[in-house]
Amino acid sequence: MKILKYIFICGLIVMPFSSCQDFLDVNPKATLSDDQLNSTDNVEKMVIAAYSLLENDNRNQSPVWYNGMRGGDAYKGGGGTSDMSFAYDLEVAATIKVNSEDYENKWVRTYVAISRANNVLSRIQNLEVADYPLKEQRAAEMRFLRAHHHFQIKELFKHIVWMDETIPQEEVIEQSNRKYTDQELWEKIADDFREAARVLPDPDKTDIGRANKYSAKAYLAKTLLFAAYIQDDQHNVISIDKEKLNEVVQLVDEIINSGYYKLNEDFAYNFLYDYENSRESILAIQSSNDDGTPYGRLNQYGMLSYPHSKEYGCCGMHLPSQSIVNAFKTDPVTGFPLFDTYQDDKIITGSDLEKPNRTVDPRLMHTVGILGRPYKYMPDYLVNSSFIRDSLQYGPFVSMKETEKFTCSCVTTARWFPGSSLNRDIIRYDEILLWKAEALIQLDREKEALPIINTIRSRAANSTEQLVMIDPRDSQTKPSANFHVKPYTDATWTKEFAWQALQWERRLEFAMESRRGEDLVRWGIAAEELNKYYEIEQKHRTTSFYNTAKFTKNKHEYLPIPSKQISFSRGLYVQNYGYETL
Repeated sequence: MKILKYIFICGLIVMPFSSCQDFLDVNPKATLSDDQLNSTDNVEKMVIAAYSLLENDNRNQSPVWYNGMRGGDAYKGGGGTSDMSFAYDLEVAATIKVNSEDYENKWVRTYVAISRANNVLSRIQNLEVADYPLKEQRAAEMRFLRAHHHFQIKELFKHIVWMDETIPQEEVIEQSNRKYTDQELWEKIADDFREAARVLPDPDKTDIGRANKYSAKAYLAKTLLFAAYIQDDQHNVISIDKEKLNEVVQLVDEIINSGYYKLNEDFAYNFLYDYENSRESILAIQSSNDDGTPYGRLNQYGMLSYPHSKEYGCCGMHLPSQSIVNAFKTDPVTGFPLFDTYQDDKIITGSDLEKPNRTVDPRLMHTVGILGRPYKYMPDYLVNSSFIRDSLQYGPFVSMKETEKFTCSCVTTARWFPGSSLNRDIIRYDEILLWKAEALIQLDREKEALPIINTIRSRAANSTEQLVMIDPRDSQTKPSANFHVKPYTDATWTKEFAWQALQWERRLEFAMESRRGEDLVRWGIAAEELNKYYEIEQKHRTTSFYNTAKFTKNKHEYLPIPSKQISFSRGLYVQNYGYETL
């Protein structure tokens, strides 16, 4: 609705069923009273409505743009720089605009999602436990969802408005995005997750998709990990809170010891419809493709990532960068990453994977479709030039984790866009293990992190069963590359090496999953890493769209507060450091 673009009060209201007279002055034919809305049946429906915005994106609001474009793993792709230009701005940083309609939409959509959770929390207070036995559990679920959305928008905009059900509607417009400090906002988010973890039950396989005790503990661990890297007003990391890191370790241990979660045997299972809601999935967005509407609850996160080939039709976007492909190279002797020399030459086609002494981490072939090699575990369906719309600009690679086989019953077409009901994991078991490893290294307990990281590497080394191809030259089945990954050894495991290994492991394990940008900002190295990335990528691509790319330190770590929101707040909102106020 057009109204959503021009709201301040309506987008943030705690009770969204009230009318907003400034924008909509129409006498309704019928109304529902609070008594009618405050029934157990209606509150249950409102709970489902709140869950429906857990993903809270369409193909243009997907994290692949807002998080994925800001880490150096991916090119925007598509039909050139003008195709979804806001995502190009995010990719090159220098052209980020304070008056972007897309950032405005992201802000508003998130607060609409928050308002749904707050609406339930407000109404549920009027119900008695005797009438609504799930009252406390549903309230905890809504606090979980509210914290999730606050987290998602905070990692993009930093200084956000905290909204909860205790704020009267008439006071919404008086809330400032500087009412709470950066650290106080993290504490508010953590408090919601902490309360959710206290109340919520253990996982229930008969009620998949709901928040539970351990998904709340996992999200609390993530929140504390981010909060532990304390930033000043200019986004510099100035200290690390070891007390928070100790709690991260404790929370992850509680999840491990619960026995509910484990690593899947094969890395591939995390990205296939047949294995969704696996033992590795801690929190996943549930998708479907059969509700009769054009888009339904399709996974729109990766809707534009499918190949441009005839089997899929569209759209060839969110493409792996040359840098991320090169990062999967390994030393043919040690099996370690080529930390310092991985950019010395390029992997372009499948034939480059057959060079003497060329070995790679198997996770490359789970993540990236390479010319002449299988797409999405289909041995005889090889990537060709039709998969990419503009290979001159964007190179020869396609992303695979967020897509599915075209033969899967989960795949459908929404208008002309391919889509699927493949779930998207927000938190997986492999990630909480690496959170623990990160915390341990920062706590000078790097020796304890070694077996954790090696567990992840060992799983990667053993995840080759589906990485086979039918060679068109002789119709023989063979591995799609020469794979070689080995555990790190205690002899080389200094704190400095451990930190480098942890950062690299996160990059490979979550490549193309929109994690890299948030990692770089959290660690305080975004400007250094991304400007180095822009420089090397200009040499990789024949036609470089990075000629004007520049990440300005103390500015581009976060997006600007949308200028319309500052205007609607009558100047109450304060723009982020480094950006002008229009």
